[in-house]
Amino acid sequence: MLHIDVMDGHFVPNISLGPPVIASLRRATDLYLDCHLMITDPLAYLEPLKEAGANGVTVHIEAVPNPAPVVAEAAQLGLDFGLVMNPPTPVSAIEPYLELTSMVVVMSVNPGFGGQSFIEGALEKIEQLRKTIDSRALSTDIQVDGGVDLRTAGPARVAGADVFVAGTSVFRATDPVAAVKELRTILDRM
Repeated sequence: MLHIDVMDGHFVPNISLGPPVIASLRRATDLYLDCHLMITDPLAYLEPLKEAGANGVTVHIEAVPNPAPVVAEAAQLGLDFGLVMNPPTPVSAIEPYLELTSMVVVMSVNPGFGGQSFIEGALEKIEQLRKTIDSRALSTDIQVDGGVDLRTAGPARVAGADVFVAGTSVFRATDPVAAVKELRTILDRM
């Protein structure tokens, strides 16, 4: 899958990719396009993102404390839906909505900037989510986003993460292909 950060300059200070770039990516790949919406009004962008070729969207609980309308629209459009939580946000903020999600994203950095160090407190959240998801027999994936590298991927896997967003550790590597292979090797051993 390709994880695509969509930033609006409001929810987070940076601006990044939007529907035109996502449409360009769709023309170049059949990979699943996982759009992480770091925006204040995700509902307004679901249809343009679907038209651009997105397969799934993840929305910050901090931007949409009641995600029900966004979930309904995503379902109407055929988009997979997930919730994201920032480092200070407790797991309890998203627990009532777990049944509505195909993925929960634990931010292990503060959103909006690449190259940050992994916040160790994310591991406890991942463990808590894994227990809750398993106890409810849900098929919800847990994604960890931020600071994922050769040192942090293994502990995140052990804590219960299923999906790993590796940006800086791959794109700033001398050999990005080798970096991905090394990450996969670590995760496959867990």
